[in-house]
Amino acid sequence: MRSRILIGGMIAAMLLSSGTALAQKSGGVLRMFHRDNPPSTSIHEESTASTVVPFMPVFNNLVLFDQATAQNSAQSIVPDLAESWSWNDDGTELTFKLRQGVHWHDGLPFTSSDVECTFNLLAARTRDKLRHNPRAAWYRNINYVHSANDHEVTIYLNRPQPSLLSLLASGFSPIYPCHIPASQMRTRPVGTGPFKFDSFIPFERIKLVRNPDYWKPDRPYLDGIEFTIVNSSSTALLSFIAGRFDMTFPWEVTIPQLKDTKRRTSKVACETTSMNNNTNLLVNRDAAPFDNPDIRRALTLALDRKAFISALNDGEAEIGGNLQPSGDGMWGLPPEKLATIDGYGPDIEENRERGRALMVKAGYSPERPLALKVVTRGIALYKSPAQILIDQLKEIHIHASLDVVETSHWFTRLSRKDYAIALNTTGNGVDDPDQAFYENFSCRSERNHNGYCNPEIERLFDLQSAELDIEKRRELVWEIDSRLLADAARPPIMWNRAATCWQPYVKGYVAHVNSMYNGFRFENVWLDRF
Repeated sequence: MRSRILIGGMIAAMLLSSGTALAQKSGGVLRMFHRDNPPSTSIHEESTASTVVPFMPVFNNLVLFDQATAQNSAQSIVPDLAESWSWNDDGTELTFKLRQGVHWHDGLPFTSSDVECTFNLLAARTRDKLRHNPRAAWYRNINYVHSANDHEVTIYLNRPQPSLLSLLASGFSPIYPCHIPASQMRTRPVGTGPFKFDSFIPFERIKLVRNPDYWKPDRPYLDGIEFTIVNSSSTALLSFIAGRFDMTFPWEVTIPQLKDTKRRTSKVACETTSMNNNTNLLVNRDAAPFDNPDIRRALTLALDRKAFISALNDGEAEIGGNLQPSGDGMWGLPPEKLATIDGYGPDIEENRERGRALMVKAGYSPERPLALKVVTRGIALYKSPAQILIDQLKEIHIHASLDVVETSHWFTRLSRKDYAIALNTTGNGVDDPDQAFYENFSCRSERNHNGYCNPEIERLFDLQSAELDIEKRRELVWEIDSRLLADAARPPIMWNRAATCWQPYVKGYVAHVNSMYNGFRFENVWLDRF
């Protein structure tokens, strides 16, 4: 569900379909503000748009979601480093014919060996190791990868997995070079993409420059992209309005900020979309107090999701389960099924009364409240809902204070489970149950921050993943999601919507509505002022 606001009546023809003939102009540097300091430049080792947005332009994938199509789907997947692909009869072998004449930014040729190396790195089958491997769970079904020659490679699966192409099309799935160690990719990445890495000064700026030898001879249009790191969202937005930046960081303009922007200027264009990102709670189930299932249940009963949406987004958000609600999303629970799950009922006061009874049973009361800290990340998308959560927890005898963590330390803090409760956001890299289930709820996943593990439900993950009939798969997915919600595995609060703004001369950018990680190749973006 998209809502475009063309401030001042400007018509911004941004939804470029393949083959659209516009007078694209070459030249110029796109100036964007960046919301915070990226933990590193290595996409395969990070889990944040803070890394993907500035560094996706450096790379290519085997396949890619069409950058001009807003909704990611199996139908919008297009060739990238692979010219074509084919499955064997039983869906366990996926063969790619690779593009020839492609070179890494340092001049060495791209071959099938680089594809093998990338997947061996992700599978920890090489001497070189990733420091973090947050998406290893995406590829757990891969048996091995083998190249027949320099320009053909096959991925061999243990069982059918129709979602694999979608996983490979994500901005989280670039191909890395064999000849560059993982340690260098964290600071000076080398890719085959439309832009080359120039420099990264932590907490200050990131600079990319045009790749003159890009395998698409007429791309990119831009001479470069410069990201200036501005930790204050209000300061960054004021600088954008003043003309210092050509574009905001994607989805970094909240609905209240958008209204303020409209009051201040009539010279910019903004678009509000969803992005497959939900605000949720992580609870440390292995330590007191949330090792007590009654307290976990009380927590879910305390939530007034509509109050979050009203206070933070002026109604511009959705209530859903662990998969993006249908519409922009393709797999979310229907509202009638969601309403039957504990804590999603419409009577908030009745829910909270039940929550208070559970807290009293556990030994807490107004006279003896449970004291704890709510840990969250130091950006507005996290901090603002964390404050509302603290207020709502008072309704069930929990008195909490806020503990704010800088981005470069956030995922380390989560991996150590150094929290009792954390206010988190989860952006799904691909709108497919395999990504959401395996990454966030699988017992062995590095991204399963709160350590949730239910072998019975995990067996269902594999069943739905291998199911070729999409309607049968959908029913299995809804059953799994309902059980995860009932078990308070990672309680969702709301599915977020926010705005991206750009100056009227910025052309060719399309916001993807069901992933905040897949639309930043920037090779089609151009500036209509040169």
